[in-house]
Amino acid sequence: MKKFNFRKVLDGLTAASPVGSSSGGSGSGAGGSVHPGGTAGAAGTPREEIQETLTSDYFQICKTVRHGFPYLPTALAFDPVQKILAIGTRTGAIRILGRPGVDCYCQHESGAAVLQLQFLINEGALVSACADDALHLWNLRQKRPAILHSLKFNRERITYCHLPFQSKWLYVGTERGNTHIVNIESFILSGYVIMWNKAIELSTKTHPGPVVHLSDSPRDEGKLLIGYENGTIVFWDLRSKRADLRAYYDEAIHSVAWHHEGKQFMCSHSDGSLTLWNLKSPNRPFQTTIPHGKVQRDGKKPESCKPILKVEYKTCKNSEPFVIFSGGLSYDKPCRRPSLTIMHGKAITVLEMDHPIVDFLTLCETPYPNEFQEPYAVVVLLEKDLIVVDLTQSNFPIFENPYPIDIHESPVTCTEYFADCPPDLIPVLYSVGAKHKKQGYSNKEWPISGGAWNLGAQTYPEIIITGHADGSVKFWDASAITLQMLYKLKTSKVFEKQKVGEGKATAEIVEEDPFAVQMMYWCPESRIFCVAGVSAYVIVYRFSKHEVNTEIASLEVRLQCEVEDIITPEPETNPPFPDASSQPPSLKSLSGSTNTVACEGTMKDSIPCLSVKARPVRMPPGYQADLVIQLVWVDGEPPQQITSLAVNSAYGLVAFGNCNGLAVVDFMQKTVLLSMGTLDLYGSSDPYQRQPRSPRKSRQFAAGLTELSDSPVSLELERCKSPTSENRENSFSRSRSSSVSSIDRDSKEAITALYFMESFARKNDSAVSSCLWVGTGLGMVIILSLNLPASDDLRQSEPVMVSPSGTVLTLKGAVLTFACLDCMGTLIHQPYEVWRDPHSADDGDKTRKRKLVMHSPSSSQDMGDHQFAVICSEKQAKVFSLPSQTCLYVHNITETSFLLRADVVTLCNSVCLACFCANGHIMTLSLPSLRPLLDINYLPVTDMRIARTFCFTNEGQALYLSSPTEIQRLTYSQEMCDNLQDMLGDLFTPVETPEAQNRGFLKGLFGGSGQAFDREELFGEATAGKASRSLAQHIPGSGGIEGVRGAAGGVIGDLTRARIALDERGQKLGELDERTASMMASAEAFSKHAHEVMLKYKDKKWYQF
Repeated sequence: MKKFNFRKVLDGLTAASPVGSSSGGSGSGAGGSVHPGGTAGAAGTPREEIQETLTSDYFQICKTVRHGFPYLPTALAFDPVQKILAIGTRTGAIRILGRPGVDCYCQHESGAAVLQLQFLINEGALVSACADDALHLWNLRQKRPAILHSLKFNRERITYCHLPFQSKWLYVGTERGNTHIVNIESFILSGYVIMWNKAIELSTKTHPGPVVHLSDSPRDEGKLLIGYENGTIVFWDLRSKRADLRAYYDEAIHSVAWHHEGKQFMCSHSDGSLTLWNLKSPNRPFQTTIPHGKVQRDGKKPESCKPILKVEYKTCKNSEPFVIFSGGLSYDKPCRRPSLTIMHGKAITVLEMDHPIVDFLTLCETPYPNEFQEPYAVVVLLEKDLIVVDLTQSNFPIFENPYPIDIHESPVTCTEYFADCPPDLIPVLYSVGAKHKKQGYSNKEWPISGGAWNLGAQTYPEIIITGHADGSVKFWDASAITLQMLYKLKTSKVFEKQKVGEGKATAEIVEEDPFAVQMMYWCPESRIFCVAGVSAYVIVYRFSKHEVNTEIASLEVRLQCEVEDIITPEPETNPPFPDASSQPPSLKSLSGSTNTVACEGTMKDSIPCLSVKARPVRMPPGYQADLVIQLVWVDGEPPQQITSLAVNSAYGLVAFGNCNGLAVVDFMQKTVLLSMGTLDLYGSSDPYQRQPRSPRKSRQFAAGLTELSDSPVSLELERCKSPTSENRENSFSRSRSSSVSSIDRDSKEAITALYFMESFARKNDSAVSSCLWVGTGLGMVIILSLNLPASDDLRQSEPVMVSPSGTVLTLKGAVLTFACLDCMGTLIHQPYEVWRDPHSADDGDKTRKRKLVMHSPSSSQDMGDHQFAVICSEKQAKVFSLPSQTCLYVHNITETSFLLRADVVTLCNSVCLACFCANGHIMTLSLPSLRPLLDINYLPVTDMRIARTFCFTNEGQALYLSSPTEIQRLTYSQEMCDNLQDMLGDLFTPVETPEAQNRGFLKGLFGGSGQAFDREELFGEATAGKASRSLAQHIPGSGGIEGVRGAAGGVIGDLTRARIALDERGQKLGELDERTASMMASAEAFSKHAHEVMLKYKDKKWYQF
């Protein structure tokens, strides 16, 4: 534990510098220099020692859980006994879902698309087949599944797999039309192969195409049904190694489904037809239907439809069978949505879907294929959704989905994460959100109910907020690594709907999604919520439990960079820091230049991008709009997008900035206090000499803000072009702001960070006062003083004064974040107003009194005569001592890259600075001494989505959008990494496999094959021999003993270890057996050869040789 004494600043710093520079070679480009700025004497007065408790041992990076809908899904599987669902994706990911809380993500290292998934039913294992022609066996008996075995096919492409219930032999069909058999336990290929040319008739001249279906007969496991793409069906006898029967149809086959008795099967075809075949008469189907085809008048075959991609044929004991299929709609209805058709008896129900169907599965009461199936639900996997349909009710309602798979309902544009927030917030938000729930769901329990999950040791409440392209904001309960929707707010409701053709004004600033949320600011204690939209507006929301009907207050603000030479004097201008009394009290007050000429022609002036509703609006309980502030057009130029936002409930102020300047608004009195260009904020202390220049139109778009595509966007394109990396203008539009590549950086200095604080504004201040810290894109920090009315009674009537303090601090690179520590090194929280309902029933004087918390923690009230200001830019971090403004510590975080996000966070009752760099590094620095504690190359930033959504929070947690539909959470806390196993759900729980129904004496005698089918005898090496080594390569998985160490303890863990140890022992014994067999074979060959030589020369004399 290191102690820092400010009487010996230089000594402490020299001691710390080797630690700082140690991160220089880690690839983050960190200079790592820790040195004092200014004079040591300024900090030389006696101070208390600050003990920094955090060391590098407290930090470790680890992914915790992934929420949301699996991106680009391709495959689906269900274990009917364990009741867990698996979804494979195009990126090689597998998501395994059980009861709410049981949600596991695993990834194939190859990244190849998942073609098919097959559970080993009730075995705690899963087989995946991938597009790189590899089969993998996943062990699900541990909390983080791992691959036990892989088998890579070298010469053939896998097209279809089938694993019979309670069998250890997997049938694998290939593109060449061959069927191979794999032993699931050893993952070794059997020598038994069904070659395509043996399966089809010898007289057939054409190749039957790839294998599209494999299944064993429910009546006889020794018979395998093989479906080929061109319409050929072969019923193969595995014992006699010949085809029992063959059937041909002139349309391509997409899928095949058995009747449970095993006497007939159904095929779906490319012309939208379903054919039913009987094994006794395979010459032609005994029934052909085109369910959605129009019946022709002249008795001809109905017209063909779109292909039926999959059919399932499920029987019921007490009713007609269900025939369920996807596709097959008529071609003459091009606008019809993708649909699932359910045929039950004579009733045909078409369920239209919002997205294309990827796959579906019918959930049945029994895992045995030869019993009445009794289907009860259908799981439908769509491209962007997962739906479960209840088959037990005649109107087929859907189940209410308990998983957070609608994160991407509208594309996510920004995120915020709050750990350890006030505990009453989650029930309050849930209660207002529950009133908006949809009705009409099935009243049955969610059928995917497998696995086990407990709360774990982590008890603090967590909330994630997501902002979306359609203007909606969602609040999620993220406690204990789960995710549940609490409340949805639609910010677009404060504006009039745009009529078609009216969007031209907005189109100047944003191409589409005019209501997209760009930034959010939330104060959990006061429940004040603020959003900045892409169309240059800010909305302040207050929380109320009561419904109100009220008009929405709105303000318009001119924010224009006045750098050009002014030829003609303006008739009237407000001074840069206007006397507050000169502000007109009307709501529509305009600040800055009052030369507001709105012309009929092309020149637009003083017009906002959107129209706020003028009539009274009904606002339901929850977040209610208190004030809308809109930037307006100035002299034909559209307002620039907002790049920074801060709100403070104790002060009653909201501040926001863009590349032109800063605006400060009093949302209690609904007046604009300040609206000025960035250059004017400096007054006489501007450190840069700038040339006046004429304005140029900078048309700005929200580049990629609402993109859902996953295509990589070069971050360098998002930065301003600059000849040298040292140039201060080389500033990146970080995750909080849109593209600023079109902005002229010489004349325009964007406001990039804002922070309200009780602080020392000037060097000679003896006491703290209300301040606004302003950070710019050029690394400048300007402190503005806020003069608030002395008593709360005068707050509504007396004006608030905003004035420059004259203090300017500098850093390298655009400023990202601020924080203040007291003299003990404890984080000082911003002042806030304790929440009270603005529309409570008893509106007496007592309830109107505002309760303010100015110093938190309370020890900060006696914080003595100084503070530490922590400022982090995209290049470096600095700690200043206030009020002396001495720079105590500097840490150059990166030279070659730049930071995307930096947050001052609490961890283990201490505080640190967490940074995410564009080169993928996650770093933490101690406070106040800025010692590097962690530097890990975690994730390269391949696109803007990661840059825009990455955020840190307290207790060592962080998140980002890993794909357009999924949130990835991670921890940088060693303690949480250690406890993660306890928090994750169990995928496998011990469940008895249901017993097969008693089939009865007569049915057993006449209904099926008399002899038991021994696959081991047929496919084992003794009978079938070995497969060619060049055909497939066995790769042992990483999920051996090491993979199980993290598994749950107890009996299951022990059993798993024993099983894997046996597997490995069996594998070694197998290899030994192989070597022995080969030695025996060579000895036998040698003996035979020697015997032949002996016979050849037995009767010859010595002279005949």
